[in-house]
Amino acid sequence: MTYRAVATLMHVDVILAEDTRNAQKLLQHYGIQKPVTAYHMHNEHAKTNGLIDGMKSGTTYGLITDAGTPGISDPGYLLAKACIENHLNFESLPGATALIPGLILSGFPNHHFSYYGFLPVKKGRQTVLNELSTLNHTVVLYESPHKIHKTLSDLSQVLGEDTPACLARELTKKFEDIRRGTLGDLSNDIAD
Repeated sequence: MTYRAVATLMHVDVILAEDTRNAQKLLQHYGIQKPVTAYHMHNEHAKTNGLIDGMKSGTTYGLITDAGTPGISDPGYLLAKACIENHLNFESLPGATALIPGLILSGFPNHHFSYYGFLPVKKGRQTVLNELSTLNHTVVLYESPHKIHKTLSDLSQVLGEDTPACLARELTKKFEDIRRGTLGDLSNDIAD
């Protein structure tokens, strides 16, 4: 957490949090006492218009996520888009995101890369996987821990098991884990 982020959270009226329990621990650590309300992928569609109305009335909000930067495969995109559509100013504060450290730690060329975030679980998954097979540059994906093996297996089938890959887990956290090899090797390694 940057000094700027802490200062910002101290001055907003309401804090929006992906998980209010995690947010309370963080805020308590920094001595920040503000109202906290849930804003996550399951309610952001329903809440965004109300937040825009609040901003138009002068309420200031700070959005925090559990383990990353708001708007990068975390809640925040819809709110940013709505702010722009309503001509409301907002700030994006630099902070922890696994995207860039993962890219750097991979050792793969990073002058041109694609970021796909989380792959679709069902609908559209094969289409995206096939699209990845047409690319000839570095690709960064996110995946949840319980889906990593399936995703590595799927990627191995579509891209080939000898395709170089890097699995970077728990980035920006205490127990970082970096594994490099081929898709086939990493898939087998995770299965063990």
